[in-house]
Amino acid sequence: MSDANPWSVIQFIAEKRIEEAQAKGEFDNLPGRGRPLELEDMSHVPEELRMAYKILRNAGCLPPELAERKEISRLVDMLEQCEDEQERVRQMQKLRFMIQQARMRRQHSIQIEQDDPYYARLLKRITVLSKRHQK
Repeated sequence: MSDANPWSVIQFIAEKRIEEAQAKGEFDNLPGRGRPLELEDMSHVPEELRMAYKILRNAGCLPPELAERKEISRLVDMLEQCEDEQERVRQMQKLRFMIQQARMRRQHSIQIEQDDPYYARLLKRITVLSKRHQK
């Protein structure tokens, strides 16, 4: 038994407990019974990060990459509404710094790069904003 895979032992125990619970009818009155499962599409998340993302979501937290993107979008929205030129310059510097940090942190993960649709939308918004305030 020392050569046995510990995961196969755990899997065996889990399967046995599931079978016992089914025999006792413990799954009979679960919410959603008889309806198809609603599977979420996580194909955009690297496979090795999917479990971590689910845990964060279930805990009410955003994954760091999404929190970062949300903050960048919030800054862009704020810039569009900003009337004070000095404040706009400060916020543009903060935005550039955040994007640069995001690029450095994501060398091995999801990146805000030119082939990313988010990058194109963000660049378009910043370009429009810059042109509007240069006039």
